[in-house]
Amino acid sequence: MLYLTLGIITSVFAVVAFTMFGLAIRQIVRTVGVGRAVEPERKGPFGQRLTMTLIEIIGHGRMLKRPWIGVAHWFVMVSFPLLVFTVIEAQGEVFDPHFKLPLIYDWTLYGLAIEFIAAASLAGIVGLTVYRLLNGPRRKGRQSRFTNSRHWTAYYVEAYLWGLLISIFVIRGFKSAMGDFPFPAWATPISSGLGAILPGDPAIAEPAIALVAAFKLIISYLFFVVIARVLTMGIGWHRFLAPVNIYFKRNADGSPTLGAAKQMMDKSGTKPLDFEEADPDEDPFGAGKLEDFTWKGLLDFTTCTECGRCQSQCPAWNTGKPLSPKKVILDLQAHAYEKAPYLLQGITEETLAEKPDDSHAGVDVLALLNRPLVGTEEENGVIHPDELWACTNCGACVEQCPVDIEHIDHILDMRRYQVMVESNFPSEANTLLKNLENKANPWGMAEDRRMDWIEELASQENPVEVQVVDDKLPEDTEYLFWVGCAGALEDRAKKTTKAIAELLDIAGVKFAVLGGMEACTGDPARRLGMEYVFQMLAQQNVETLNEAGVTKIVASCPHCFNTLANEYPQLGGTYEVVHHSQLLARLVDEGRLTPVSSVDENITYHDPCFLGRHNKVYTPPRDIMAQVPGVKTQEMHRHKERGFCCGAGGARMWMEERIGKRINTERVDEALTTNPDTVSTACPFCQVMLGDAINEKKSQGEAKESLEVVDVSQLLLRSVRGETPKETAETADAQG
Repeated sequence: MLYLTLGIITSVFAVVAFTMFGLAIRQIVRTVGVGRAVEPERKGPFGQRLTMTLIEIIGHGRMLKRPWIGVAHWFVMVSFPLLVFTVIEAQGEVFDPHFKLPLIYDWTLYGLAIEFIAAASLAGIVGLTVYRLLNGPRRKGRQSRFTNSRHWTAYYVEAYLWGLLISIFVIRGFKSAMGDFPFPAWATPISSGLGAILPGDPAIAEPAIALVAAFKLIISYLFFVVIARVLTMGIGWHRFLAPVNIYFKRNADGSPTLGAAKQMMDKSGTKPLDFEEADPDEDPFGAGKLEDFTWKGLLDFTTCTECGRCQSQCPAWNTGKPLSPKKVILDLQAHAYEKAPYLLQGITEETLAEKPDDSHAGVDVLALLNRPLVGTEEENGVIHPDELWACTNCGACVEQCPVDIEHIDHILDMRRYQVMVESNFPSEANTLLKNLENKANPWGMAEDRRMDWIEELASQENPVEVQVVDDKLPEDTEYLFWVGCAGALEDRAKKTTKAIAELLDIAGVKFAVLGGMEACTGDPARRLGMEYVFQMLAQQNVETLNEAGVTKIVASCPHCFNTLANEYPQLGGTYEVVHHSQLLARLVDEGRLTPVSSVDENITYHDPCFLGRHNKVYTPPRDIMAQVPGVKTQEMHRHKERGFCCGAGGARMWMEERIGKRINTERVDEALTTNPDTVSTACPFCQVMLGDAINEKKSQGEAKESLEVVDVSQLLLRSVRGETPKETAETADAQG
């Protein structure tokens, strides 16, 4: 009677659980479907995307960036599909404790596989639970990556796994004790060990097996009931949704959604938005309401596991600002699942006006439908403006996310709506946009000022003649040197520009520059959200480059490098683009540049975000320093793919930083822990931001007066010229 009762109870649980689970999947699909269409490229090619998805899931590449956590999670992940056999066994064992699976029940390999996976998974989930307890916000406060996570969901899933895995061993232990276990002790050491201490009397063991099997089934079926009731429980749902989200990521080759900014698409989602034909009432100018996101965006929100890896790497969050990439996604997730049911019912402001007395369980549906995505507490915004505008677009969140959520794309879409539709953005950025529109550079300087550095280079002790493109690029020109606004107009960055030009001249590389014909690439405008100004500048530059016959470009600014290489092809400008560190490293390797003078300094290198994370250029700058005699390098704690932003990206270079610690100060504090003589980098924005923070430290007596920030090209030139550091400093002072 016991076995029949347990069998009926667990069978009822199964029917209810899987019915609810099926309905929940339907609701998620319908909710995600509220979003707009995605770009056609996301849907294929099927084979490549499927292969990429399998490699990413089975290879666990993102998770293994934290090695032991990645290994533990891998075993927990693998246990779900493999241990389903034990759940099927349990459904039979509640009816008959001696039940065995057909065919494989006595395979030693099967017994060994279940033993190993269950043991490894149990060890893994114990480790992950302890890690969460030791690193929770109660102990670590804001520094905990689990801050802003819902803790009960994680502990529930972990407790469920504890119960499931322990139950497997207890059942196998009782079977071993009864002698009803077909596997050798060497293949099942834990189960056999338990069998040695558990009672083998069938009168005790048989009902115990049925009861434990029932417990295992009920907690398993309850898991499906719980996640069916809580559609926003990403830590439960991600095992089903993550493969789908990964499959539809932007890049079919598996690379993170970094580099090029997301294009603005028309209402069909199939082609880029043409501003000359766009209709703001039909075409999405960014995201001002939930329905403006694509369905991939809504799938992103649904898939978030609340792991906090994005948050732990975010420069804004780490310097006391309200922006947490995780919190942004979770707030959008909550809003989506609160609003979507009414949208799916066809409820609108008009239908509510027709039937004002309709009851919606006390919910102010009109306020919900009209709730702005971005707004203050008084405006009832989903995302606070201080969160939206704190983002530097550094890409750390996207790089770290194990389920491929595209945080930057969603932040950029919300910025676009605020800038182009609401005209609501930080006041300092208004000056930036006016300067870009009127003077084609962020500082608003005259066009002819772009030529000043050329005159300075020609008048120095060892003059270098720089060829300026008049109409067409001369036939013997190897590269067009894209100087960039900072490189041409900012005094510190101009030193880098002159160093690069001199090195190219020494190496015999034929290059030319556009001079006054060069305009800002538009990166600050695009990252701010003003797509119209970006396209205006970009189309102007593409026309200039194409008419000049340019095919190969060397760029000194990583932002220009990223825009020219990854975004201009969207507008008809396809070129072979290299960063100056890549070209210089190759010239050194080929023997065309020979470092001779020793630079006896301790140097720490700062990875520019748009060179490193966005474009995976980590090695060339380090190779250059490695070839300079005397240089001793020491990495900062956060470097390469975990490098920490300088604070200039995302148009933040031209916005005030009023909340929390300055990001550039945080980065310099980290650099100072290496006791450097020099901080090197490969980006003019980084050079300016880090230089400002170091000057502040000097004024406070916290950094030595001789400490400076230089580009790797300046270090290389110092050695190639055969200069001593003192001579270099005197030359720089004379030129500056």
